[in-house]
Amino acid sequence: MSSVKQLSLDKGEHRFVFRYRSGGEADVIGAFASLASDDESEFDWFDAAVLSYQMGRRIELELNGPRI
Repeated sequence: MSSVKQLSLDKGEHRFVFRYRSGGEADVIGAFASLASDDESEFDWFDAAVLSYQMGRRIELELNGPRI
């Protein structure tokens, strides 16, 4: 059973929230790209990079497990 994960970004008066299941990371990255390429969106490529980095760190921690 895959758990629901969440990434969020507060930017000015906007809050972007992305929820996804394990294995759906590529779809979320695609959503970041779609939003960033939309000229009418407040979400830009820097925001996409920040959230992509956070997602990568989360995956890394899950794969490596807790360090003691």
